[in-house]
Amino acid sequence: MEDKEVKISFWASHLTLVVSVTFVLLLIGVLCVVWSAVTSESRRLQERISICVVMADSVGNSSARAAAREIAHKPYTCNIRLIGKNEVMQRWREETGEDLIAMYGVNPLSPEIEFNLDGRYATPENVGRIKTALKKIHGVESVDAPDSSVVSSMNSNLSNLTLILAIVAGVMLVVTFVLINNTVHLLIYSRRFTIHTMQLVGATKGFISRPIIMGNAMCGMLAGAFASLLTGVIIYAAYKYGLDMFSSSITWEIYLIIAGFLIVVGVVLCSVTSWIATMRYLRKDYDSLFR
Repeated sequence: MEDKEVKISFWASHLTLVVSVTFVLLLIGVLCVVWSAVTSESRRLQERISICVVMADSVGNSSARAAAREIAHKPYTCNIRLIGKNEVMQRWREETGEDLIAMYGVNPLSPEIEFNLDGRYATPENVGRIKTALKKIHGVESVDAPDSSVVSSMNSNLSNLTLILAIVAGVMLVVTFVLINNTVHLLIYSRRFTIHTMQLVGATKGFISRPIIMGNAMCGMLAGAFASLLTGVIIYAAYKYGLDMFSSSITWEIYLIIAGFLIVVGVVLCSVTSWIATMRYLRKDYDSLFR
């Protein structure tokens, strides 16, 4: 039986490539959204670490304001708040039901300074150093901060989650390359005799491969655009159904970065795989084309 070249229409073959790459890039886009949401949530949790500086009994509100201004200029400080003696007393009444002023005739409580820790300093070592530095400030009686084991446990959980996402991302990129490579390889395979004929009439490798690579790169760009659009739909659906962790952490800037990344990945992978497949058939002789 005579061997015949399999004929695949240009649009049908490229449509298959676009659809295949779109769904693969969509998975990467969803992974990027999850990664961004987890990173944002991790930063938010780290910045919820609160430190309370209790001033001495003899310190008034004016001295406490001076100490608060000093602490506010520290690089590890976020969302600082000065709590005056009257507000501290009000908290005490709400929590215990006791009126210390009625019992002692004066307000025996001290002003307090509360602030959140910058996420970059959310480690047990930094918390320990910060507590030591705060105790040296004039008028400070004590510093209340989370136990080091709590901070270590939180950082360990966040690191493990980040590692898992990194492994999944690496696996996804490998799977993406294999799938796109197979799809492009089938597309080039259907044109292998045309490529060989062009070689026989003197066409150079660059002349033969250029339109193939450019065409597949365009398919990768379209696939990236479609995947970006579908990713945006998923983000909107997350917002619609109340998944605030995803919707609130994905800003327009982050979404545009993800969309641009998907388009670049689509173009690069389709271009590279088409170049590899084309060069493979350019190096084959006529008899090898039948295998």
